[in-house]
Amino acid sequence: MSNKEKLFKEFKSPTTQEWLDKIQVDLKGADFNKRLVWRTNEGFNVQPFYRREDVLKLKTPDSLPDEFPFVRGNKKSDNSWYVRQNIDATDPKEANAKALDILNKGVDSLGFNLPADNLSGEFIATLLKDIRCDVVEVNFSTCKRHTLDLARILASYFDQQEYDKDKIVGSLDWDPMEKIIMSGKDSTQILPVASKIVEALKDYPNVRCISVNSVSLNNSGAYIVQELGYAMSWGNEYLSQLVEAGVEPTLAARKIKFNMGISSNYFMEIAKFRAARMLWADIVKQYEPKCDCACRMCVNATTSEYTMTLFDTYVNMLRSQTQTMSAALAGVHSIVVTPFDKTYEQPDDFSERIARNQQLLLKEESHFDKVVDPAAGSYYVEELTTSLANEAWKIFLKVEDEGGFLEAAKKGFVQDDINASNDKRHADAARRKEFILGTNQFPNFTELSDGKKPVDCSYGCDHKEETAFKAITKSRLSSEFEELRMQTENSGKTPTAFMLTIGSLAWRQARAQFTSNFLACAGYNVIDNLGFDTVEEGVDAALQAGAEIVVLCSSDDEYATYALPAFKYLNGRAMFIVAGAPACMDELKAQGIENFVHVRCNVLETLKEYNAKLGIK
Repeated sequence: MSNKEKLFKEFKSPTTQEWLDKIQVDLKGADFNKRLVWRTNEGFNVQPFYRREDVLKLKTPDSLPDEFPFVRGNKKSDNSWYVRQNIDATDPKEANAKALDILNKGVDSLGFNLPADNLSGEFIATLLKDIRCDVVEVNFSTCKRHTLDLARILASYFDQQEYDKDKIVGSLDWDPMEKIIMSGKDSTQILPVASKIVEALKDYPNVRCISVNSVSLNNSGAYIVQELGYAMSWGNEYLSQLVEAGVEPTLAARKIKFNMGISSNYFMEIAKFRAARMLWADIVKQYEPKCDCACRMCVNATTSEYTMTLFDTYVNMLRSQTQTMSAALAGVHSIVVTPFDKTYEQPDDFSERIARNQQLLLKEESHFDKVVDPAAGSYYVEELTTSLANEAWKIFLKVEDEGGFLEAAKKGFVQDDINASNDKRHADAARRKEFILGTNQFPNFTELSDGKKPVDCSYGCDHKEETAFKAITKSRLSSEFEELRMQTENSGKTPTAFMLTIGSLAWRQARAQFTSNFLACAGYNVIDNLGFDTVEEGVDAALQAGAEIVVLCSSDDEYATYALPAFKYLNGRAMFIVAGAPACMDELKAQGIENFVHVRCNVLETLKEYNAKLGIK
């Protein structure tokens, strides 16, 4: 067989129109756009299928890896990334010991959280003892008012150790504008320090010292396109300020690092990082740097805290694993996996080990580090990359119309937008339009909190400035459901909900399963059943089981027969619920039946109402 001969050449390739015609036949008259076209939260539509002709209209497939505009990444030979773990460095000796330990367990990037009060050359020497900073990546974070001191101390330490400056890879987390939007504090007075920090580290080409912490937006409920658009504007603000302060554009751009979050939207997150590199390259290019190398975007990606849960916490591993896969396939610089227990405690050795191994598995067993930009050429991913870039650019332009990111933050423009998205996502979760596995969908029926309480998160250091601006409200997506479930648990009386299943086998089982999951979201004890011959038999069994709630599960047609007799026979001895929204619902309400559970219910508000009726406060 000739190498040029194509397999299955005897089969004719169907056209797009032929595919559409076939789909319309299968839809049997249903609206194509309503049934199959996905209207994303990012502001664009996703079609049910894409073909080569769609990709040919795009520009993203034309570029090569490590070539402008870097949509395909910054590397040509492989897809390696740094496995990063952050360490609390309040005690330099303890932090050093922990760093040396985890360096032997697969980590090759360290992030040190430093106290500002004890910064000194001796502190840094103790912290970095026996750590080869020219072999592993080193990252530092401290109070933004003391970051310049830290930069000078580190430069001096590196000089004393006689390191090759080109081999030092790392960063300083200096981002005063994060404090403005997240806490409303006025940190504008320290913005001019940026050029001095850059000056202190100008001889270290691979050490970045100005951060764009859009991960904070991700952890506050921002949609993907919002994080992307605001990150671009945020970075442009710093770049513009540095250039205006006299920093050469090439140097300025190479000192900026992006710390971005990763949500659970798998393919869209892959596309987000690809689009981010492309947009940032285009922005930097406008400053006319000396070489395209300045247009490379450096991204540290961190798995989202927003989607993490306090109940059924091992599911957090599944969330963070797919998130890590997205970032790895997208070709980021480094990844931090948030330990699964961070929502309720200081991560322990076990959770930190799991977090490290989640990345190591992708490298050592799945070989995610071998192939550069494996998503390239995928019709779907290329389309998502372009769509996200277009929508994010619209946000960028809106912010520029407000006078740039800093002015937009002062006006509260950014904060209002993110808070609105957070509110919408919480509302969607309450109605189960956005699923949280193990929380508002398929909860663990028997799980208890065992004293776990949500850990609060604060931003920045402890300086007590007056609040000058609006702030972004940070609340995990599952937080309200967790409060509700702990309210039930802490009340000391867990209601028992009894499924009175009767009539049509298929309908009663489906309704019982739906309602059991519904009520278990509040931590109720649920008793399901195989079915009863009469409603009287079912009510008697429920009361014998000590049920505070009796749920009638049957078909819509049969509710006209069963609902009223069951309600009357129960006679107020327990709360009565009908599982569904039958056509006779208004007639049943007129007879005194108040409670109906169905797919259009606001799950959270309904369960709050039930708790109130049951005396749970």
